[in-house]
Amino acid sequence: MSYIEGFVFPVPTENKERYLKHARDCVPIFKKYGALRLVENWGVSISQDGDTSFSKAVKKQPHETVMFSWVVWPSKEVRDEGMEKLFKDPFFAEGYDLPFDEKRMIYGGFETILDE
Repeated sequence: MSYIEGFVFPVPTENKERYLKHARDCVPIFKKYGALRLVENWGVSISQDGDTSFSKAVKKQPHETVMFSWVVWPSKEVRDEGMEKLFKDPFFAEGYDLPFDEKRMIYGGFETILDE
């Protein structure tokens, strides 16, 4: 089964096109190092109710939109090796300017146990 690395983070709403360009620029680099698929999702219906929410988790501000993204890898081993190489790639190593506040990103790796 595959290994999924998931991300939730806020992006300034005015940076939507800049973020999309960033994501598109990242696709060939991630795939170069073993990723199978990158998926980016722009929040349109994010609950604010209850004790927890995506918005609360990332400390979303009124001028921001929550992103939900994931990368599909063949395995955790490919991911670990790929990410090590990815961050040494000139695209990222040269101080790439991210279009969002990475300090408020929540992320984690998940082993797929069901995919129907």
